[in-house]
Amino acid sequence: MTDSVQLSLFYSALLHHFGHQNWWPSDSDFETVIGAILAQNVSWNGAYNAITNIKKDGLLHPHPLSQADVKTIAPLIRSSRYYNQKAEKIVLFMEFFIDRFKGSMTVMAAEDLSLLRSELLALKGFGPETVDSILLYACHKPVFVVDAYTRRVGSRQGWYNETISYQQMQEFFTARLPEDVLLYNDFHAQIVRLCSTICKTSPGCDICPVRNISERICQFAARSDISEAL
Repeated sequence: MTDSVQLSLFYSALLHHFGHQNWWPSDSDFETVIGAILAQNVSWNGAYNAITNIKKDGLLHPHPLSQADVKTIAPLIRSSRYYNQKAEKIVLFMEFFIDRFKGSMTVMAAEDLSLLRSELLALKGFGPETVDSILLYACHKPVFVVDAYTRRVGSRQGWYNETISYQQMQEFFTARLPEDVLLYNDFHAQIVRLCSTICKTSPGCDICPVRNISERICQFAARSDISEAL
């Protein structure tokens, strides 16, 4: 079985088990950008609560948010952790967004992918995972987002070593999947769902929906099979 076929079966099994994830949950692409900044190093609930507070304060639109300073934003996003640093990142992004794209997500999304990615990565504190989340989920660009969950699943499945770089891990998926924004979107969301509910640090291998599709059985599932046989 080729890696491409295995990835296709892997995704199909997750889709059948969990259903389409409809990710990223937001009311607008602009909200998705702010959510991607707030979701760094925190649970989605923490980021969601911060977004809700910004929205309640009437700031979750380009113009009012671009007028807000760190002291205004930080108290609203306490639930997102590292709220002072994230407030600074939001202010920095808004300056870039207004200056470069006149506060228009349509204009931003129409920019060349490579150029836009390089410009976002040049913003202080914006790493590849955050930038790629913005590109995929807010700008609808064909960028496969990889993260700690992707690293966990791939290394357990034997697709790559746990020490693989971000770029190499990303290329593993893009080289084996058709260039499809909707597929990239839901595949990553399915991996997040799998790892947050089943494939945890101490995984529930007995209920894993992808346990039996791999020729190179997951190392944790293999241990579970040995334990059951004893």
